[in-house]
Amino acid sequence: MSADLLVVNIGELATPRGFVPPRGKEAMGRVSVWKDAAILVSDGRIAYAGPAADLPAQRVMESKELFRLDAEGRAVVPGFVDSHTHFVFAGYREDEFLWRAEGLPYMEIHKRGGGIARSVASTRAAGIEELVALGRERLSTMLALGVTTVEGKSGYGLDLATELRQLEAMHALSRSQSVEIVATYLGPHSIPAEYAGKGDAYIDFVIREVLPAVKAQGIARYCDIFCEKGIFEIAASRRYLEKAASMGFGLKLHADEIERIGGAGLAAELGATSADHLLKASREDIEKMAAAGVVAGCLPLTAFTLREPYADARAMIDSGCALAIASDLNPGSCYSQSIPLAFALAVLYLRLSAEEALTALTLGGAASLGLAATKGSIEAGKDADFLVLDAPSYRFLPYNAGMNLVRRVVKAGEVVL
Repeated sequence: MSADLLVVNIGELATPRGFVPPRGKEAMGRVSVWKDAAILVSDGRIAYAGPAADLPAQRVMESKELFRLDAEGRAVVPGFVDSHTHFVFAGYREDEFLWRAEGLPYMEIHKRGGGIARSVASTRAAGIEELVALGRERLSTMLALGVTTVEGKSGYGLDLATELRQLEAMHALSRSQSVEIVATYLGPHSIPAEYAGKGDAYIDFVIREVLPAVKAQGIARYCDIFCEKGIFEIAASRRYLEKAASMGFGLKLHADEIERIGGAGLAAELGATSADHLLKASREDIEKMAAAGVVAGCLPLTAFTLREPYADARAMIDSGCALAIASDLNPGSCYSQSIPLAFALAVLYLRLSAEEALTALTLGGAASLGLAATKGSIEAGKDADFLVLDAPSYRFLPYNAGMNLVRRVVKAGEVVL
């Protein structure tokens, strides 16, 4: 097997290590750092990563068509994995953002026509071509910010046709640009107007008609639900998730964001891959998540935008959870995919070390998507997804706060940016 790519003159190679979720403080903080390093890629996967002096010279000499990339003394880190986004949607809600910034109460915003129903109306009216074009623009921005793998959720249709169309847009995009997409069905994102006051009936509809169609379509890998008081509470969430699991879907939850109702505990009970938001999650339920191996997803950009207290990421790590940091890009509560800002917030307000933040945005994000065995770190056998930074060290990621330091992006062994 000949090599495809050799990256030389790496001033600093920094990566978490491991092929399983990085659970707990020791694993989350374990970042290997080599000065004067090199990376050798074969068939899109890492063949060697470490000190240049230990590079297997014979492998290099045997390669017939080896592309050499000079990192020019810069730092190299794994590609970022944005494990929670809603990037396929139509329409914008910038006026709501400003109303909220002025202190307008939620119900007043709702009376003015705001809220998720507005995004649902816009997305239902959009054709597949429009959704693909909008998604492509957002993915292009993500790639420039160093995102090599992203999770995309549906959830702005709340019906059969639009939910399938959102997932189909993700499938089309997965074949026509460089960011790898993991699709999630989030039909129970809110209760649609046609089911107002009848949340259980809507879950019946989803279980009876939508889940079988999503399964037949074959695009979504996960099913998610907005488990929250007054929307989909514990009983309805359990019923939906148990059905999704019985059909072979992986499970995810939006849990305990607004009120503490035990969504994090439900994620542990059902063995979900991840539970995200968790602003109000109890310490007891966090410990249950850790024991069950549920990845804890923190979305600091959303708390920042909503001016809410941040999730207790330290408690999650100290309890033994694997932690993921993601953007939560969406048209309402967080219209941002700024990984640089998320990194800074993780260090400044979630109280993570630079090493924990790097792990959360790479290996932790991969674990949240069930991909820790193939992504999230730069080590032999894993997919060759990594970044050359316009900085001498990974520590500049929080230090140069909010700035994009990505100079080059390598995806599956190819320079794509």
